[in-house]
This record gives sequence, C-alpha cells and structure tokens, in this order.
Amino acid sequence: MFGVAASLIRFWETEFDIITPRKNRKGNRQYTKDDIENIKLVYHLVKERGYTLQGAKDYIKIHGTKAKEKTEIIESLQKVKAFLIELKKSLP
Repeated sequence: MFGVAASLIRFWETEFDIITPRKNRKGNRQYTKDDIENIKLVYHLVKERGYTLQGAKDYIKIHGTKAKEKTEIIESLQKVKAFLIELKKSLP
C-alpha cells in the first residue's frame, strides 16, 4: 500500500506510539483503520516531506489531530488533481 518494506513499518511501530496494531495468537499484526491513518501520517512526514524521525515525532506531538486532518486534505486534493488531469486528457 505504501511501497515500503514491512520491516520499515514495524520499525515505525517501535518509534511512534500512535501506531499500535493488535497481534493475533500467531503474532500476525492486524491493523485498524486508525493504524493505517497513522501510518499514512508518518509516511507523509518522513517520506514525502523529508522530516527526520525525531522531527516527525515532534510535529505529531505539537499538532496532534490537526496533522491527521492536513494529511487527509492533501490526500483528497491529490485525488481531485488526478481526476482533473484525466478529465483534461479526455477532452478533444
């Protein structure tokens, strides 16, 4: 989904308190919708915006839920942009 190694997401679990998947009896991780949203936030800050891990932690600590909202807005705008580009291509 994110195009990164599973080991990176497991590493982020240890670094960020907001990522807390449940584990079944076999030890397999079961991510909730909130976990995935939090991973999106960390991915956006670290991979797309270029924050260091400490910088991303500080950003999340300071901005809290606003950081999630900003990520959701960016994601929505990217979808709209992709739609408009496709629409433009289909016009004569």
